[in-house]
Amino acid sequence: MTEGQRGRLYTTVAILSVPIFLVMWEIVSRSHIVNAVLFPPPTVVAVALWEWIESGQFAVDLLASVARVAAGFVLGSIAGIVFGILTGQFPLFSAFLGPIFHLLRPIPPIAFVPIVILWFGLSESGKIFLVFWGVFFTVWLSAHLGVQKVDRGLIRAAQMLGTPRRRLLGEIIFLGALPYIVVGLRTAVSISFYTLVAAELAGAFSGIVYRIEIAQQNMQTGQVLGGLVALGLISFLADRGFAAVSQRAVWWR
Repeated sequence: MTEGQRGRLYTTVAILSVPIFLVMWEIVSRSHIVNAVLFPPPTVVAVALWEWIESGQFAVDLLASVARVAAGFVLGSIAGIVFGILTGQFPLFSAFLGPIFHLLRPIPPIAFVPIVILWFGLSESGKIFLVFWGVFFTVWLSAHLGVQKVDRGLIRAAQMLGTPRRRLLGEIIFLGALPYIVVGLRTAVSISFYTLVAAELAGAFSGIVYRIEIAQQNMQTGQVLGGLVALGLISFLADRGFAAVSQRAVWWR
């Protein structure tokens, strides 16, 4: 096969993969191989998802979830970049903060749900904090490594030419580390959405994960799966959107 034929074949397979998966899912659910109540077919999931949208509650839940993700992502990204540059460029900051961050980084956000409820109650601050926690360490580590990968000779040349420290950090170190930072930010986009699960378990009254939990308690399995599909689709679109923007912004990668 020529390269063009292989490309068309792979494109065709990619287009057909989702419909084939849905048809197989429908057949398995309808054939009573599994319990249809616990594993409803995609047609039932689609109906439940449509009813959720038609009721107007989906828009409210979507807005609440996206607002939490956006706030936590922005705050976590800014803090991660700032501290990543500090620990990557200045050995004193790295010696002091590095061990602390490496000790805290492996702790999953969901482990903080009980203490966050005690600290913040049922307010939005606690949910944003959990998303912040998931994003911060990913961005910090990528920024820290990116700064360390910047050409030291370029930094020394700028210092010899009398470049002010502010311009050195902004125009050489930050821009040099930016490709690594972008990789961390893109990873953090996905992390922020699955951290949302922990955030909305911390006493939410709206949101996609909150609605999934309510549906699970009422044995509405179709709506549970519909919520998971919606969450996955939103996360996918956010990742694709960020990838497109970053590709244009960091064109020299």
